[in-house]
Amino acid sequence: MALYPSLQGRCVVVSGGASGIGAAMVQAFAAQGSAVCFLDVDAQAAAATIAHVQSSGLAAPQFAACDLRDIEATRAALATLLGGRTPYALINNAGNDQAQPLDAVSVADWDDRVAVNLRHQFFLAQAVAPAMRAAGQGVIVNLGSISWMMALPGIAVYSTMKAAVAGLTKSLARELGADGIRVNAIAPGWVITDRQRAKLDADPGKSARYLERQCLKRHLQPGDIAELALWLCADESRLCTGQTFVLDGGVI
Repeated sequence: MALYPSLQGRCVVVSGGASGIGAAMVQAFAAQGSAVCFLDVDAQAAAATIAHVQSSGLAAPQFAACDLRDIEATRAALATLLGGRTPYALINNAGNDQAQPLDAVSVADWDDRVAVNLRHQFFLAQAVAPAMRAAGQGVIVNLGSISWMMALPGIAVYSTMKAAVAGLTKSLARELGADGIRVNAIAPGWVITDRQRAKLDADPGKSARYLERQCLKRHLQPGDIAELALWLCADESRLCTGQTFVLDGGVI
């Protein structure tokens, strides 16, 4: 993993940092010497992530439990985590790609998917923006997905939310750019987290079918996404903003 001196000591906030891609983000930024704090609803998984970071000889990240669907609770948890510190980077990672066929989606289901996959990204960005403006710098990285580019069945709501992330990223980049704040998105392909590995176990042929669509015949790992996030937050990408970076192994 490349080392970015500009990330050392800077405060980085990760949403959904207890497991999967989020946990890889926490580990990667901790390895850069960043002051990492993260939000998640799963306190047990968060404790395991903190222990894993510490076992690597790194400083323990700070954690606050909250349900990101509850915006007021999320704001309060973020304020507690920061303790008056200025966040340098926000990684809007949390989400859930639960599949559901078109005819089964209720209004309540729709509203819940919006809250899980999109709404908190906007309101966390809103929460960190004043301090970033005052500092004259900051980075926001939103997690999207290539799902909306692939016309996959059964995830219409999820795909809609992830398409919206690209629009949100463009809009925030324009609105915050004059204040020195950069906003980009990462659109990963299929990343083999523990949750996704369970899907492979249930359907052994799924791996081969998916890799047929990738130019590079190797599954993405959470750390691959984290390494791109490091670069997007480091000074080396100082003139990158308003972009969605596709990281999918070349899905065609």
